[in-house]
Amino acid sequence: MLYPAIEKIIRELLREADRIPEPRKLELQQLADYIGQRLEQDLPVQLNFICTHNSRRSHLGQIWAAVAATYFALPGIKTFSGGTEATAFNPRAVAALERIGFRIQPAGGENPRYEIRYSDTATPLTAWSKTYNDPSNPAREFAAIMTCSDADENCPFIPGAELRLPLTYRDPKEADGTPQEGQRYDERARQIGRELLWAMQLVAQNRQV
Repeated sequence: MLYPAIEKIIRELLREADRIPEPRKLELQQLADYIGQRLEQDLPVQLNFICTHNSRRSHLGQIWAAVAATYFALPGIKTFSGGTEATAFNPRAVAALERIGFRIQPAGGENPRYEIRYSDTATPLTAWSKTYNDPSNPAREFAAIMTCSDADENCPFIPGAELRLPLTYRDPKEADGTPQEGQRYDERARQIGRELLWAMQLVAQNRQV
């Protein structure tokens, strides 16, 4: 069972499917098809969300994908994230997740590791900044989901990836230090959640047919 605050947000986001543009739904359909095909063959699903610094969008993708898979009771889905370089999980993105209802264990250091919980029964996620080919990430049979245009352009080939899917988002970093900072991070967190929930819902619906 997910935390009630997160369940509430999920219901809101699922009602906002009409806010996803049709071209975007075609991209999300590719992700849903990949997941569905793997599950049909009883194969594990590994999703690696990749951006430049592995500090904001890729973490939001990894975390929301895990939550969506849990919400729709889709088995065998593991989510990861990485960057073309390692920096740190940005505290502004961490704060946006906390505002949604995630329970995050504080961490220290230059590149802290955060323990992220969305349910008392699900295994918590450990989030920290790392490269996409870090040993903790899959080396083969995974989908590389490019969440920023810089990483998409600079990494045209991801070794070991079965699917390389550009699913880019505007960087909330552009609002850092402005009065709109919190709003922009909240908008991006909700957008990523909305889209990944929509894709996982497609998978779940197809499995019921």
